[in-house]
Amino acid sequence: MRAVLIRGRRLVRALGLRWKISVLLAVGCSLVAVGIGLLIHEARTRQIGEAARTSATAQLISVRKLYELTGRLDFDKGGDSDGRIDSPDLPRPLRTAALDGQRSTYLDLSGADPAVWAARPVGGDHVLSVRLSLAEDRAELADLDRQLVAYGVLVVALAATGGALLASRLSRELRTAAETARRISEGELDARIGPKGLPGSRDEVAELSSAVDTMAASLQQRLEAEQRFTADVAHELRTPLTGLHTAAELLPQGRPTELVRDRVAALRSLTEDLLEVARLDAKREEAQLEAHRLGPLVESVTRRSGVPARVVGAQEEVYVRTDVRRLERILTNLLANARRHGGGPVTVTVSGTTVTVRDRGPGFPERVLREGPQRFLTGTTERGQGTGLGLTIALGQAQVIGARVILSNAQPSGARAAVVLPPA
Repeated sequence: MRAVLIRGRRLVRALGLRWKISVLLAVGCSLVAVGIGLLIHEARTRQIGEAARTSATAQLISVRKLYELTGRLDFDKGGDSDGRIDSPDLPRPLRTAALDGQRSTYLDLSGADPAVWAARPVGGDHVLSVRLSLAEDRAELADLDRQLVAYGVLVVALAATGGALLASRLSRELRTAAETARRISEGELDARIGPKGLPGSRDEVAELSSAVDTMAASLQQRLEAEQRFTADVAHELRTPLTGLHTAAELLPQGRPTELVRDRVAALRSLTEDLLEVARLDAKREEAQLEAHRLGPLVESVTRRSGVPARVVGAQEEVYVRTDVRRLERILTNLLANARRHGGGPVTVTVSGTTVTVRDRGPGFPERVLREGPQRFLTGTTERGQGTGLGLTIALGQAQVIGARVILSNAQPSGARAAVVLPPA
């Protein structure tokens, strides 16, 4: 029994909202139809019984009067209905009651030959009885039951159909709201659900749609303000940094000068990264896609990156459709991330249209694998170990050229970043 209940609960959970509402309405209407049908059946049965008992009692009185006046029973008007003395078919409870001096009736609608009996004592130890057949009444009751079942099935079917239509509309609106929320979470900030339901209606779905649209508008305003702020800051930093870089080049050679130049270069790199992130956020990047042989392109990018890495599979005759500059930006960031946070040796593998960069370090943090890279958050606790923008830029540029970057941890150790490119 418990296993059946568990399976039933799992089945209910697996059903969609539309089917749950339809089943609920069908079950509710079925219970109502069964209840009303039972009430009507019982009322009609009681009505037939009362009428039959009244008719049998009246017939018994008439037969008794005839018997007392003439001393005989009339056998010419219908057999048992005209009375019998000590009938062998008389039900035992009725006979006992009559011998006790009571006038009573006995109703039987369940037997093969339904009838109602009425009996009373006469002449001492004898019982006068009459019997009325109820075959027609039971046939009428059976016909009524069939009609109740037919109408009940019709009502349940109509209720289930109507419930399915209403639930389908509700489910469609909720799915639209969920899809819009999903699009917003993927970066489509101008996605909106729009008004739902009849004009002026304030049902729950309309309130949900309005709340999601309000949330999306507020989120869009805040993100656009943040993007503008980032772009403006990075742009305004360019001019003083250019002057600072020029001034650093004029300093006399020495260890202090090298430190100044290194920090100025790092600051310029951070500024360029911020500008690139701002352009990616604003969807202003447009790729120049062309067909290129992947193996030699990966070898060239790895060599120019300055990261010591071994390239495997570069001899494959595989062509991809990509933007060389943006693919170089992606692979360079992944290689730099492997050198900075991972451990050697770094391996770049070309397999089909997929380029995989793997190191032998501790691997990506679980937070990065679960939530994706976040800006200015790195996998190390030490300061000065990167800005956290490299992976963000790699994923953003991959989206521009129609590629995917899949981050995972290799066994027994090491981080693995796979760039899946569209074939030419």
